[in-house]
Amino acid sequence: MFLNAASPRRSFSIPININLQGARRRQTRELSHMAGAQEHEWSRGVDGRGGQRARAQMPASSVGEDRAILLGFTMMAFSVLMFSVVGITMVKPYVNSNWELASCVLLKTEILEEWVDCRGVSTVPCLRVKVNLTGSNQTAFLHFDEELVVLALECFYIPKCRMDRAELQKDVEKVKNSLDAQLESSSSCFTDRTRHPGDATLNRKYTYKNALFALLWPCLMLGGGALLVGLVKLTQYLAHLSSEVCSETAGGRLTSRHTQDKLYRLLRRCSMQSPS
Repeated sequence: MFLNAASPRRSFSIPININLQGARRRQTRELSHMAGAQEHEWSRGVDGRGGQRARAQMPASSVGEDRAILLGFTMMAFSVLMFSVVGITMVKPYVNSNWELASCVLLKTEILEEWVDCRGVSTVPCLRVKVNLTGSNQTAFLHFDEELVVLALECFYIPKCRMDRAELQKDVEKVKNSLDAQLESSSSCFTDRTRHPGDATLNRKYTYKNALFALLWPCLMLGGGALLVGLVKLTQYLAHLSSEVCSETAGGRLTSRHTQDKLYRLLRRCSMQSPS
């Protein structure tokens, strides 16, 4: 009877001990599995989804940056071309000009019978004006600006190239009548006695102000292109710096997850080796 009474107690104690050990093992497995799942999800978010997003964004951003840099260099190239054109058409004539302010007396105005050629398109009437230079007491042909002097024409005014001869004649006569009202009157003009002793101009086309204004646009284009390239390079540098900071932060998080995993494994071993 004593043996029969003791045997059931042993048979009841053995399953209880097994169940406790199994519960501890399951708990340790669940903790380690949860830690591993969290680490896998986190690493997947950093390396998987984040990497996919980064890979998806990198081509678009690089294409946009390449286009912006190409646009900046194109603007700078066009600015150099504009500098050359402005230098030939505006700056060089201003540097070579030596027109000085003088006083002129209007003597005579006449419309030439022979019309002059207008850019090979048509012929236009020529209004010729003679003035007396008060400083040197010499006669000269008065021109509206330096352009007519460069063209080697004795005309003061020529109308725009149009096909209607009646309108051209009417336009020139209108200017002649306005000048006839100022005969024998003195006015300011510009003379260049060294290069153009027999010519005078009423206005100056190639001035310091006009040359600076013409140089303004290529300077703005050159500065805009350089600024665009500089901003893109600065953006690339900041993006590279930000990626380095993010990689260092991600490395620290991975290290902390690895430490937690080791701690869970150690607890699991301790629970398995602990006496029942």
